[in-house]
Amino acid sequence: MQWILQQFEDTQKLADALDRLDISYSWHKVVPFVGELVPEPEVRDARAVVMFGSYALWRYAEAKGLYPGVFRIAPFVHERPWQSFMLNGPEATFLLVSEIEAKLADDGCYWFIRPVADSKEQAGDVKAASDIRDTARKIMALDADEIPNGSLRPDTLMMLTPPARIFKEWRIWIVNGNVVTFSLYKEGTRVTYRHEIDEDALEFAQTLAGLNQGYAPAYVMDICRTEEGLRLLETNCINAAGFYAADLTKLAVTIDGMA
Repeated sequence: MQWILQQFEDTQKLADALDRLDISYSWHKVVPFVGELVPEPEVRDARAVVMFGSYALWRYAEAKGLYPGVFRIAPFVHERPWQSFMLNGPEATFLLVSEIEAKLADDGCYWFIRPVADSKEQAGDVKAASDIRDTARKIMALDADEIPNGSLRPDTLMMLTPPARIFKEWRIWIVNGNVVTFSLYKEGTRVTYRHEIDEDALEFAQTLAGLNQGYAPAYVMDICRTEEGLRLLETNCINAAGFYAADLTKLAVTIDGMA
């Protein structure tokens, strides 16, 4: 597998793992708004190239016909096999940014909000309704050409759910339907990265992966423990998700073997 990396702190960790495995890779910068790579990579075999860095790399991979390139994923909220396991899934509200000010009451409530698509336009977060409405108002005041690529736009579909009390959060790396590695990344409100997972949480993640084998060849899944048990938080693109305390050597070996 040919590895193409964009320079970030997390991709440096991945590069260190590739060095330990004696797997070669190359570093590249992404030209903003254009999507070209500098330097331009010399692709040996377009059917055996993988890219890690920003989510925007998918455009280059798609334009050049690289495989697997970037593992794009469908919005997890629409995946029927998972819907009964989602955190607040049945209570979710879906609004375009253009609809928020008219349809979201400024009533002092707090909401967990994130884009439906795995587009990295905004990280999921809990916000007051007034702040959500204010952000939408500012976006709607801009002309289309004033909104940077990769930012929220009037037609961005957002998911809003009531906040839930979460005790632990884990990130799980899944390749070919199997859990490869994992990391704890939050305990209560405290961010903490440790390569550990509760046994029932690991079984829960593998069960979810097995229920939806055709979702994607590789992706990350975030799960959590709540007062009502284990729940699916979200999925993310494996090529652009933070590594936390994952076993990157194991992950690199697995993905390299996909060639």
